[in-house]
Amino acid sequence: MNAPPALIEQLRARGLEVEPSPGRLSERGAQWMRHSALLEHFTVEQADILGQAMVLVRARPGQVLVSEGEQSEWMLVLLAGTIDVTKKMPVPAEDGSLREIDTRLAVLPPGGVVGEMSMLDQAPRFATLTAIEAIEAGVITRAAIGRLIDEHPAVGAKLLVRVTEMIAQRLRNASNQLTRLMDERRLAAAGHARSPSRPESFRPD
Repeated sequence: MNAPPALIEQLRARGLEVEPSPGRLSERGAQWMRHSALLEHFTVEQADILGQAMVLVRARPGQVLVSEGEQSEWMLVLLAGTIDVTKKMPVPAEDGSLREIDTRLAVLPPGGVVGEMSMLDQAPRFATLTAIEAIEAGVITRAAIGRLIDEHPAVGAKLLVRVTEMIAQRLRNASNQLTRLMDERRLAAAGHARSPSRPESFRPD
């Protein structure tokens, strides 16, 4: 499948090296496929068809692949290397104001997938992706998935089901983390309320 010129231009504008396709994903090895959350249930043939729908991207250490807040319609499958996932978070400054610092959310390992939610709903990117070491990644666009569904329905359907499952799992994890945080705050508040007040010092008349 031919890569959209606009996508190639966008990626190259960041200084990234772009090639039409990563080739056969099965050649990355059975172990790599087993460790990929996206491809663990794909056959070798299905993985290779998916690879043909991707664009291959290479980045040097320190290069930014995605910036927080920008809009783009693609997701990324990490083929080799590691990626730093960071987000600007407000923290109190010494003068009482708030300042933003880059906070690490995760380190994406080979086989990892990122960007699927923004690809589907076209919302601004939630975080920044920066290559920690030299990386290779497969990029697939929303439009490419549409063509994949037309030309290879079984592969396209399996891809969409797996992406949906991954999004649901991330939302479930976020919900569980929020629930734990609320429980911890409730327990802390209850413990504070039960704490006996300090008795007044005895002072003889």
